[in-house]
Amino acid sequence: MATNRIRPLAAWRALRALVGNPDETKHVFELIDALSGRSGERLYERFRSTPSGARILAEQRELLPTLANREALLALPPGSLGRCYAEFMGREQISPEGLVEASVEGGRGPDPALPPGRRLVGARMRDQHDLWHVVTGYGRDLIGEAAVLAFTYAQTRNRGIGAIVAMAWWKAGAGAPWVRPFLRDAYRRGKRAAWLPAQDWEALLARPLAEVRAELGVGDPPRYQELRSAAGEAVVAA
Repeated sequence: MATNRIRPLAAWRALRALVGNPDETKHVFELIDALSGRSGERLYERFRSTPSGARILAEQRELLPTLANREALLALPPGSLGRCYAEFMGREQISPEGLVEASVEGGRGPDPALPPGRRLVGARMRDQHDLWHVVTGYGRDLIGEAAVLAFTYAQTRNRGIGAIVAMAWWKAGAGAPWVRPFLRDAYRRGKRAAWLPAQDWEALLARPLAEVRAELGVGDPPRYQELRSAAGEAVVAA
């Protein structure tokens, strides 16, 4: 359930659980829920102040049904954002519905106390996470997840997301010295790029991915050495 109250103890527990099992997405949502404070309200106000955001709110347009229609996405032209997204989700054996389930388990399910507009924007933020993976070029390995969250923190300034990035920064240490500059570059990419939360993703899905990246100022996807947990490797191997 959404709250404006910062809960440090709950955040610490979620952070420890995430360190123990980085593939358990619900811990990400638990940590974000504990530290978000008023970041959701600030994001909503910015969202509705943009032309595209105002239009999406007026139309009460949900993103999930479009992203869940894998057959329609795979029918889009090769190289399009939507086709690449569907192929990415297939390779990783994940689904947008699975992200919804993880968010509910992690305490970030729909809050009936929130106005409909706030709930809609929160849902769109959740649902577009894997689109950001595709647009930025960061994979779902441990380094790629940390990088897309560093990019996301630059875009949203959500303290829960920032805490996860700080954990990844700390764990990199001397064992993987290239990771820290990589995360710093991901943050800078997020600062330079257009504001992704209010993009009209439904309109962008049929367009070439390279064209979308250029229009949003994201730049070319970086090359890096993926690092997966044992559980992550098993999913990819399957």
